Amino acid sequence: MTRSAYDLFRPERLTTSVVFASPHSGCDYPDDLMQKTRLDRHQVRSSEDAFVDQIFACAPEFGAPLLCATTPRAYVDMNRAIDELDPALVEGVRRRGHNPRIASGLGVIPRVVAGGMPIYHGKLTLEEAEERLARTWTPYHATLQSLLNEARAGFGEAILLDCHSMPHEALDGVARNARRRPEVVLGDRFGASADSFLVDRIEAAFASAGLNVVRNAPFAGAYVTQHYGRPGRAQHAVQIEIDRAIYMDERRIEPLPSFGSFVEVIRGVVSEISDLGRAGLPLAAE
Repeated sequence: MTRSAYDLFRPERLTTSVVFASPHSGCDYPDDLMQKTRLDRHQVRSSEDAFVDQIFACAPEFGAPLLCATTPRAYVDMNRAIDELDPALVEGVRRRGHNPRIASGLGVIPRVVAGGMPIYHGKLTLEEAEERLARTWTPYHATLQSLLNEARAGFGEAILLDCHSMPHEALDGVARNARRRPEVVLGDRFGASADSFLVDRIEAAFASAGLNVVRNAPFAGAYVTQHYGRPGRAQHAVQIEIDRAIYMDERRIEPLPSFGSFVEVIRGVVSEISDLGRAGLPLAAE
């Protein structure tokens, strides 16, 4: 039986316009990847936002759906455009201008994992790449847009929380210039993907839970926030990045003993954020 590209967890009753999604926590590594990769299973998992789906699993309890990719990021990156194909990996693809994500090996079908380790021995055919995207990327994004459409139809707006984790070292540059090391980065593409009032409230929810929050540095949001963030159409998208070192052993890819306690902290944050979508936002444009 063909494995679905995602798991969708719906609430018993939809009571908020907030939609939670985890595009990078998938860990269902298919045979056609493992047979072609030069990496072992542990190495190929290094790009995975491990356990993020578990951290936000409580969302349906607060009336919000949770969409989780089961497809691993090393196989297909759901936070890239479908046409961000890497000519260095996929045969028959022409280079079209400079795309820094593709150039670094992080296109929609990644060429490398964390640390720049190459995934494959050779190239993929264009037919193979297109078939892979049709099985995974297309249904995931069709479902995500359907959830946002459902929220807008029911509440007059949609608020997408795109949930990720980041390596602890990714914050080194930011930490040098801060009195306290950031633990959460909110990405709204510098105000382009969500109303500022909404982002203020999301930041306050994390801050009230004792987490240090910064915005847009070093992550402002990629394809998902850029594509789905349409505040002028009452569709908002905010990327959440959480420092992995808070809840997991990054080297071993295992939850820390304190994982359960951290999940409870995020449970309170999810509750507050879900409340934002219950009665509509007093947006600045009103």
